[in-house]
Amino acid sequence: MATILCIETTTTNCSVALSVEGIVVSLKEENDKNYSHAEKLHLFIEEVLVKSEITKDKLDAIAVSKGPGSYTGLRIGVSAAKGLCFALEIPLISIPTLEALAYQVKNTDGTIVPMLDARRLEVYSAVFSKDKIQIRDTRAEVLDDHSFTNYLIEHTIYFIGNGVEKFKSICKHSNAIFMDQNLPSSNEMGILAENKYQNNEFEDVAYFEPYYLKDFIAG
Repeated sequence: MATILCIETTTTNCSVALSVEGIVVSLKEENDKNYSHAEKLHLFIEEVLVKSEITKDKLDAIAVSKGPGSYTGLRIGVSAAKGLCFALEIPLISIPTLEALAYQVKNTDGTIVPMLDARRLEVYSAVFSKDKIQIRDTRAEVLDDHSFTNYLIEHTIYFIGNGVEKFKSICKHSNAIFMDQNLPSSNEMGILAENKYQNNEFEDVAYFEPYYLKDFIAG
């Protein structure tokens, strides 16, 4: 059983949650198109802790969404998480962003494809079973009208995330269900972080780096 602060900053949604025994007891998030995570993240952390009446010294670990996602967002989230771990001398837990996003799909009658915008026609995606087990690796891929056909011909597919809007315009298959308004949130990180904590699956705080998946290209 652990008290874990969860941080998610991989998209425009700046999200912080406090998890106790895998259950989120406090959540603060805001979807800001301007990516104001640097200004808001630490304020959100303080607000979540105050609301939960838990001080930083009572935290057992920090969990951070590891990516893929926005290069800048990842840097901000991981830097904050590592700083807290160093200061409090507690372990760091990393949560794959697409796995946590898949947990937003509550239905259990089909496959899940979390999909995040990676600019142009490219997206970051992975494939999960109805039981949230990853069955295809995470990729940066360019979408076309044949993408995911091998899954769509079998059963219902839930496409979720801010990359779905791109696919929605070219995929007309009747088995496709689009959830294009959903963004990664710390709300789904609690149970994943608790499981990793119980299994001692911690990162090396000094050397941990976000999972960028592809190189940063300046705009």
